Amino acid sequence: MVSIDLNNSQRTMLTTLVNKYQQTGEAVTGEKIAEEIDRNPGTVRNQMQSLTSLGLVEGIPGPTGGYKPTPEAFDAIDRQQLDEAESVIVARDFDRVDVTVEEINLTSVHHPELCRARVHLQHSVQQFEEGQPVILGPTPISKLVIAGTVEAVDESNSEILLDIAKIEAPVEDPEK
Repeated sequence: MVSIDLNNSQRTMLTTLVNKYQQTGEAVTGEKIAEEIDRNPGTVRNQMQSLTSLGLVEGIPGPTGGYKPTPEAFDAIDRQQLDEAESVIVARDFDRVDVTVEEINLTSVHHPELCRARVHLQHSVQQFEEGQPVILGPTPISKLVIAGTVEAVDESNSEILLDIAKIEAPVEDPEK
């Protein structure tokens, strides 16, 4: 795997393209990307040309055209290309949010007063704000539930950083 060094603008556009593509499975227009990241459509078209030349984006011509990420695009933003992802429920301000959780990294469990989780989503994180209460889970295998407050939002990587207030996982009966 070859590492491609993307600038912040390219990473944000590519991540947005991948997010939108994974939601619909269809080509994404430059206008939709521009609207999502609050940029000029011309700027998006220019960046998409450079991402195409890097082999990360495929341009689809025609009235239903737009852009599709290549398999290399997923590698470039460190994302797995999954056809079927297991669902993890996410609630923000006590309302369920329709997002797919890609990965949860517990970054500082060794320090109980500074317990954090970095949550990577396959969707835009624009709907999250610092200070919001968030609950994740249960996760598919371990049934882990994490509750905390959004400490930071990283739009270019589709990540939120949670200050964890509580982590719960069911204890299995050893006799079963």
